[in-house]
This record gives sequence, C-alpha cells and structure tokens, in this order.
Amino acid sequence: MAYNIYICGVGGQGIGLLAAALAQAAAKAGLAVRSCDTHGLAQRGGVVSSHIRLGADALTPLVPEGGADLVLALERLEALRGAAQFLKKGGKVVYYDTAYQPVSVRSGQAQYPSGEEVARQVAALGGEAAAVRLDEIQDPRMQNSALLGRLAALKAVPGLEGAVLEETLKEILPPHALEENLRIFRAAK
Repeated sequence: MAYNIYICGVGGQGIGLLAAALAQAAAKAGLAVRSCDTHGLAQRGGVVSSHIRLGADALTPLVPEGGADLVLALERLEALRGAAQFLKKGGKVVYYDTAYQPVSVRSGQAQYPSGEEVARQVAALGGEAAAVRLDEIQDPRMQNSALLGRLAALKAVPGLEGAVLEETLKEILPPHALEENLRIFRAAK
C-alpha cells in the first residue's frame, strides 16, 4: 500500500528543497518514489505544494484528496489548509510553527489560527498534529531542515531513518549552508 505525503507552504520557504531531500532520501532507503511539485504563485508568496507517494502501489505522483498519511507544512495556516484537503483519518500533520499572515488577517477581517487551533482542527479530522519551532534560525529558508529533523525524530515515514535524511542533506545542500542546516536538523529532534 502506498504511503502518501503532501507538502505545502508559501513561496520562498524552501518547499522544493524539502520535497527533493525527502524524495531522494526515500529512494536511497530503497523505497519506490513518485513525486511532483506545483508552484503556482511561488515567486509572489503564493501557495507551493509537493506530492510524494512511496511504495510499489503508488502508480501516479499526485496524492488523492483525503489520502495523505502525512501532511508537512512550513507554515501554520498552510498546515490547516493541507490537512483539510488532503489528510486521511489517522494521518499526521507535522508543521513548522510560523505565520505568514494573509491580507485578511492583517486588515482585521479574519483571525490567524493558533497552534492550539491547529491541533484541535486536525484532531477533528481524525489526525494528529506536531509542531516544531526553533528560535535560533536566522534564515527562514532553513526552517525546512528543522521540519526534516522533527520528521526524523518522530519516525513519521515508515522505512526512512533520520541518518538517511541527514546523509541526503549533506549531498544536496550547497557547502556554504551545509553546517547551519545540519545544526538545525539535529536541534529539531
């Protein structure tokens, strides 16, 4: 049976690197991988998502709505949106606890969800939520490494060990950013 991962966030947060690291690590671990990215308005701060399906039963790359075993999000509101559309009953949401507030929130027309609200709404969908936040991250594009570190600590992807994720990061990150990303990955466990 396929294991489905839906990844979402806002353009510029490093969704592409997060998805590439996860897919490459899964392949390195011997898992069959199908994946695709959707970028939309990524350059303008719009929603970005990636789909990863693991296992021999995964014949197409798109995760079906309501079929994600795992929703990964690099932002709190996107965690809720991803869960509402893609999370299956019994699934898990792992997200980086930061806020990119839309205009409706900044103008006072809507409220931004708290971490408690995310946990409550995910539980109402029949899932479980886990957040990660590190105060010492200076470059927000490195939040994806924290999310991968938390994912490894939770052992959320069957057959994928943290050591393989760390090894993959060493292979794909540029040398100037490697040590800081590895520090963040390790701190998020």
